[in-house]
Amino acid sequence: MKIAIIGAGNLGLSIATGILHSDGATSMYLTRRNLESLQEFASYGNVKISSDNPQAVRESDILIFAVQPGHFAGILESIKELLTEKHVIISTITGFSIEKIEAIIGVENYIIRAMPNTAISVGKSMTCLCSNQKGEKRLKLAQSIFNRMGHSLVIPESQMQAATVICASGIAFWMRLIRATTQGAIQLGFDAAEAQELAMHTCGGAAELLISSGRHPEEEIDRVTTPMGCTIEGLNEMEHQGLSSSLIKGIITSFDKISQIRKG
Repeated sequence: MKIAIIGAGNLGLSIATGILHSDGATSMYLTRRNLESLQEFASYGNVKISSDNPQAVRESDILIFAVQPGHFAGILESIKELLTEKHVIISTITGFSIEKIEAIIGVENYIIRAMPNTAISVGKSMTCLCSNQKGEKRLKLAQSIFNRMGHSLVIPESQMQAATVICASGIAFWMRLIRATTQGAIQLGFDAAEAQELAMHTCGGAAELLISSGRHPEEEIDRVTTPMGCTIEGLNEMEHQGLSSSLIKGIITSFDKISQIRKG
């Protein structure tokens, strides 16, 4: 596949890294105005770095946009005359609807919105996808790209804002939980490096248990709690202090904020 990533910032480079590490592209264009931070990618034989978006569009089939929301409309305007039947447009821009994209480049294009997270750079992203009517024919292609870098799920566009909170912002939420566990382990006597190692791998193991077994989290909790044991005592104290309610309130607050941004 000939892939161009238009806007190779933090997310764009995470996507590029994931694609390259999974051998998911025969050729790749990375574009941004300042090319200095892209030099390390020049060592890949099949990667071209450029600030020329039109050239990247002409020489690619799949266009992944990861630019700032305020720049997206202008970039689409600048390349819309170059789009052909071969092109698949994949937007990762938060809050920029398919309707807005169609208004600029037309409904006849394959348009897909993708919401990955930064774990895509290590092949562990949870990516949500939706499309316009024509883009439905290319959803399996988009899934084949993103499944190389984790797991993907096709959802209605109406749920994309919520998916942004759960999957993209969710990385930060889980990082904070891992940090808190690390701090607790330090207080119990582990040094900082050991504490983080324990927290990271325990978190990864918990997720993998659910992914592999398909069980509900409470089923796995029941497997490690015993009557009058230390696990249930700790869990109950966390709930008394508002662990679950704080997480849910944080998620809802993030969703309210992203909804305000979209209205603005």
